[in-house]
Amino acid sequence: MKDDPLFYVVAAACFAVVVILMIGIGGFAKGGDFNRKHANKIMRWRIGAQFIAVLLILLFVWLRKGG
Repeated sequence: MKDDPLFYVVAAACFAVVVILMIGIGGFAKGGDFNRKHANKIMRWRIGAQFIAVLLILLFVWLRKGG
């Protein structure tokens, strides 16, 4: 797996989802003006990034299984 570039792409996509989620949770915990303005947009970004990450995971599994 370490030699497979798709593995690193999948890992980066998962990491991006975690980062977006942490920004959203941090904004929610802090509250205030930032949360009111950006909470929905951040969570929409998370859903999109999560969708891409799941598709990449499925592609990775499908390709490693032999197609």
